[in-house]
Amino acid sequence: MPIYYDSKGNHYRTAAETDFGGKPFIVDMHKAALHNTNFRVALWTGTQMQVAIMSIPPGGDIGLEMHDPQEQFFLVESGNGVVHMGEKKELLPINYPIYPDSAFVVPAGTWHNIVNLGNEPLKLYTIYAPPQHPFGTLHSTKEEAEHDH
Repeated sequence: MPIYYDSKGNHYRTAAETDFGGKPFIVDMHKAALHNTNFRVALWTGTQMQVAIMSIPPGGDIGLEMHDPQEQFFLVESGNGVVHMGEKKELLPINYPIYPDSAFVVPAGTWHNIVNLGNEPLKLYTIYAPPQHPFGTLHSTKEEAEHDH
């Protein structure tokens, strides 16, 4: 079960408690992302944005997707992979390696996929604006996330 920490390293949350949206929220995002074992967990969902952490298993991916009107920011905390992006589902000309501290933005209406190329889970967090997933979203696996959509 994932455990989240405050900025001083004190435990304060487990996966059973799912979304602190609408309330002030302080988190050590690096530790939260590293300790997460779920495919996707919404940490904070508000009216204008959503913060989620993800863990993509070795060889896995998030799946080719496009959000409109959502824009999306990503920051990789650990692991290695590649991000694919493009304006058409069939044509993704942007193929860029990602690694810890890589940050990238996916504009609204852009097709994208993130693939884990490493031997360890790819840990990252993402910000959607406006929110993409329902308040309290917790997907243990990619298959669960796909079923939920």
